[in-house]
Amino acid sequence: MTQALPPKPPARPDRVPLWRYVKMFRQDILSAQPARLYRAWMAEFRTPFFRSFLVNQPELVKVLLKERPEDFPKSDRIAEGLKPLLGNSVFLTNGEAWKRQRRIIDPAFEGGRLKDTYPAMRAAAESAVERLKERQGLVEIEEETSHAAADVIFRTLFSIPIEHQVAGQVFSRFRDYQRSQPLLNLAAFVPLPRWMPRFFRRGTRRNAEVIRALIEQLTRERMDAIKAGTAPDDLATKIMTTRDPETGSTFDTAEMVDQVAIFFLAGHETSASALAWALYLMALYPDWQEKVAAEAEALADETFAAVSKLRVSRDVFRETLRLYPPVPMMVREAACPEQFRDRDVPKGAQMVLSPWHLHRHERLWENPDGFDPSRWQTENGKQCQRDAYIPFSAGARVCTGAGFAMVEGPLILSMILRAFRVAPAAAQAPVPVAHLTVRSKNGIWLQLSRR
Repeated sequence: MTQALPPKPPARPDRVPLWRYVKMFRQDILSAQPARLYRAWMAEFRTPFFRSFLVNQPELVKVLLKERPEDFPKSDRIAEGLKPLLGNSVFLTNGEAWKRQRRIIDPAFEGGRLKDTYPAMRAAAESAVERLKERQGLVEIEEETSHAAADVIFRTLFSIPIEHQVAGQVFSRFRDYQRSQPLLNLAAFVPLPRWMPRFFRRGTRRNAEVIRALIEQLTRERMDAIKAGTAPDDLATKIMTTRDPETGSTFDTAEMVDQVAIFFLAGHETSASALAWALYLMALYPDWQEKVAAEAEALADETFAAVSKLRVSRDVFRETLRLYPPVPMMVREAACPEQFRDRDVPKGAQMVLSPWHLHRHERLWENPDGFDPSRWQTENGKQCQRDAYIPFSAGARVCTGAGFAMVEGPLILSMILRAFRVAPAAAQAPVPVAHLTVRSKNGIWLQLSRR
């Protein structure tokens, strides 16, 4: 089986002046990363104002995410770029506030709830296939996967399709927001002095305000329906009626708006990114594409049980998340002085955990830049999945919707490839960049044809 290499971030010199690094970082955090970071266990970035550490060694990643997460809370600097949209959502909070939010949110995504949301998820996938039938030929696939993923979120969260007036407005505004706002601003990865002003790109704050106002409208309407006893049994109703087992409190309207904002960002933006890259990889590897399409015949069974038969699709999606993790970097902050690998880590230092580097680390993975879904059945793949694979983070702060995403992604991928063949467009190959998630600089263009 041919194993070509998917696009890699442009190689950079191992050492660059600070001014040049800052300039590259502001343009795109992925292409700014030097090649040595794909070999390093730990790297330090130091200026007179701050110290940051990139951590790749699996044992240290485990310390930060699993063994001592409270000693390494989420950096407040992340909120500087995302707070206008996400407020005090579970993605940004720490400590007791975060624990309370997870106690209320987690039950909505446990066990049987996945089975309950499956009909809505499948309906969104079927709608995506129908839309694509009208868009055959040259298609910018990121636009289509964004549409499909947003449809999944609205159907599972609020029981409304993307065609709903408010849902459509949120989706439209979010597309503008996504392109204007990087996932990590410069202050998160390269912490600037706190006295230095932060600037948002034009339209970012306004789009965030409009999105939140629309979400608040949906939230208030749902609260009224809950009081009237007419609310559907979907994720929004489940979350809004769940009481904190310790305090007995529920989310008020403002809190629910914050949570819905992160559900939309995490559940729509990350899935859209992963699906687009998965379809691009299928275009590059038609042998794997045909395996997924053949397996997808199991979806003639419309019940949730069919999902368990999508093994190849699941491995393809897992491999896509390895090569193109939607959230390429996560930032924690040292709450107390530490010493890692004989280096002093001062209190307040920024600890950067990077799926982008860890998933392609040359000292951990066999064929780290190659696309090979079969790796997950090998000893190296199984070991790395335990120690060096964190597309949904890990430990206490693992993404609540990880299980949801691992049903949604393979399902939509399978349904699209059951109906269509995809081939690379003749234009230039997509270049990964970081907006809110890992996207392509100029979109991902594919040729679609009916099977």
